Parts: sequence; C-alpha cells; structure tokens
Amino acid sequence: MKILLTGASGYIGRRLLPILIEEGHEVIALVRSANRFTIPEHCQEKTSIVVGDLLDLESLQNIPQDIDAAYYLVHSLTQKHGHLKDMETLSAKNFLKALERTRIKQIVYLGGLVNDSHLSPHLSSRKEVDQVLRSGKIPVTTLRAGIILGSGSASFEIIRDLVEKLPIMIAPRWVEKKCQPIGIADVLRYLVSVLDHPKCMSRAFDIGGPDILSYRDILLRFAKVRGLKRYIIGVPVLTPKLSSYWLHFVTSTNMTLAKSLIESLKNNAVCHEQNILNIFPQKCLQFEEALKRTFAKIEENAIVSSWKDAISSSDLNPDLLEYINVPTYGCFQNIQEIPFSSDPDKVIASLWAIGGDNGWYCMNWAWVLRGFIDQLFMGTGLRRGRTHPNRLHAGDALDFWRVLLADNQHGRLLLYAEMRLPGEAWLEFRIIPKEKGYALQQIATFRPNGLLGRLYWFSVSPFHWFIFHGMASAIVEKAQKK
Repeated sequence: MKILLTGASGYIGRRLLPILIEEGHEVIALVRSANRFTIPEHCQEKTSIVVGDLLDLESLQNIPQDIDAAYYLVHSLTQKHGHLKDMETLSAKNFLKALERTRIKQIVYLGGLVNDSHLSPHLSSRKEVDQVLRSGKIPVTTLRAGIILGSGSASFEIIRDLVEKLPIMIAPRWVEKKCQPIGIADVLRYLVSVLDHPKCMSRAFDIGGPDILSYRDILLRFAKVRGLKRYIIGVPVLTPKLSSYWLHFVTSTNMTLAKSLIESLKNNAVCHEQNILNIFPQKCLQFEEALKRTFAKIEENAIVSSWKDAISSSDLNPDLLEYINVPTYGCFQNIQEIPFSSDPDKVIASLWAIGGDNGWYCMNWAWVLRGFIDQLFMGTGLRRGRTHPNRLHAGDALDFWRVLLADNQHGRLLLYAEMRLPGEAWLEFRIIPKEKGYALQQIATFRPNGLLGRLYWFSVSPFHWFIFHGMASAIVEKAQKK
C-alpha cells in the first residue's frame, strides 16, 4: 500500500515509519520542512517526502493522488489555548479537503481518551479533530489512547523526572484520578494492525493496557521499577496554575506544556470499551513490563525515536540523525566549542581514536582514577578498552562508555556512560561549520537521579572545565599535528 504519514517527524511517526516499511508499504512523509526531517537510511528506498503545512491548504497540493491510506498523527500540546482548537480544527479540515481528490480508502487517527463529559482544552481539541475527520466520506479508524509508556514521550519523561528528582512529592487531588497507560509497542501494533482491516473501517476504539491506575499508583510503581523509595503527600488545595508552576520548575518543561498536561489531568483517562480485543485478542503489556522493556532498550542502546520533546526537536540541526537524541529534561550540560581551520577529516580521525590504549588525550590520570573508582563500586571501569585503535561502530564498548552513534560522514560521535553513576550520562561530539573554518563542539550531558545525582554533579563540576575543555582542545591539536 501507498501510505501518507503525517507527523512523520514526531514521537509516534518516527517509530511507525520503519515498521510500515518493514511491512512492505511505501510511505509518503508529510512534513513542514524537508530540512528538519531525515529519512532513516534503511527506509530511504521506500520513503519520500512531501512538504506541506496543514494550516495552508494550497501547500497540500503535492500530496500524491494514488495514496491508499493516511495516518493523522498531528497534535500539539504546546499551542496557546486561545488558538489551539481553531488551529487543530483548521488542520483537520484542510487535511480532509486535500485527501478528497485522492483514491484513499482509510484514515487512521490516533487521538486521546475523551470519555469524560467535561474535557480539558487539549482533549476537547482531539475530540473535535475526530469529528471533523468523520464528517467526510473517507472511512476513519480512530484509536484513543491515554498515557503512552515509552522513552522520549513527554508524559514518560515528566513522570520520570518527578520520580527521580523528588524523594517526597507534594501532590494535589489529581493524583487520585484514574488512567489506563499503554506501552508504545502496543500502540504501534494497533496502528499497523487496523490498516486496511475490514472490521476496523469507520470505527473508534479505546486502547489501553490491562492496568487501571491512579496517577499516584503510576508514580509509586515507576519508583519501584527504578529501585527508588518515594513518598507522596496529598494536599487538598493546589490550583492548576500552582500545579503548572510546580511541574514546570521540577521537570524543566515549559509553562505551556505544563499547563496543558495539568488541565488534562482533571479527566479520568480510562477505556470505556475495549472492543479492539475482539478483533486483535493479543493482550497488551502490563505497566511494569512496559516500563522494564523501555528501560531495557535504553540500557541496551537500542534505537529510539526521540530523547527530546517536540519543542526542542524543532531546533535540531537537520543533518543530525533523527533516531538517537540526548535528553534535555532535568539535565546538566558542559559545552565546549573549539574552532579549527585544518581538514575536518583529520579532527574526525583524531576523535575516532580516543580512549582505550590511546587514552583520553588530557588528564588521562583523572580518567584512570575515575575508572578505578568505578571498579570499586562494581562498575566496568576502563578495563574493556576498545576493540580497534581507530575505528568505532554503534554498539562498540569504549572503556566505560557504549557507542550509540558513530557517524564519521557528518562528524558526530555519541557515547552513553555505563559506569556507576547516580544518574545517566552522555558525551557527544560534533563537527560544525563556521564562517571561517569549523569547530569541534563537545557536549557532556548528565541526567541526575534524585538529590544524590545533583550533589555528584556539583561536586565534580569544578573539574569539568579542565578535563572537558582540555580534551576537546587536545583532539583538535592532535589533528593539526598530523
């Protein structure tokens, strides 16, 4: 089938695209800017890009007429409330008008659980979009989901921030509201399964996992999976505005997103029916199982759709690969940028030889000491070294790091720490063009786990300038001597 995929650069779209390709479909990715969307290499043969803005009907004229189905995965939690409903309604209407001249046989829409009578602005807008899509002649299959459990989603990252940052949480009454979370793997399975299925045409389904939990339960079970002891103290009065400020400051999300999520938490997000199980009887993952699978994939450095929320991803360099991104929620960073005028390939070669017997180029004794301390705490230390003196591939061990990405064509190396840490750490290198020559950008990112993680970061941060600045400078100097 030839499938139009909207929201191709979003959290769900990025994960759905390769699955559709694996199923043998041809995908047309509708994006607002081709420069901000990179097709994964293994998907390029059967994927093409159409540039268009759903708010501009004229820009949708390039959608091919011979498409068989379309996924509508567009929704924004970051728009101001005063414009959200109008913009979402206009987008849906333009989308429907653009498809009327095609041969399309089905629209698949992923919306939210909208079973309460008084909905938040964002849930109300999702319901409105569903109604708009169904007002046309094209059969629509709607899947309505609540919280989606998967690394990179806003809800998952915020829950993770709350649990890992706060040993004691002061929470308002909304923590007793009920929801029915579902794992990202099950959402993707349903999205693919309903495609061209005769029993799913012109129908709407609530989808959710087997567990109906309060938000309090979610936070506490999340903490249990992470091996953390957490306490939640309920308070009778905490206005949505104060709750939004609390979420904003604690989780590092912006105020608009925080307000949208808080207002949505006044609604129970529970399935009123699960008729989809009559068509696809395979049971969904339980809450703990979905969480463990998510963290297992992170620890195994498996490919994920995003480590960033949609707000920050709009500012990404379009040359960066889309599937592996460093998180930003609740993180500390040390950024070094060293300009150079020599051949960038020499700097890349110098960078690709770092670690192992070659050492870390600056204050190597400090790296050796850190490796020794890691070993004392039953960590890997530096003993794994590297398998080749000057070649790196994704998945390779590099001392106490794991290589997530080694893209020497674009000059990007991304490492994930496997040492014992009260948090998680990434080390990223990029070659970036400048007006005069190039620069090596080095970014050390640390996501702390609770108070101990923050104490750790602040205790070692005085040494960071000497270690990280010296290392970045040494990589460039080593290349210039060649």
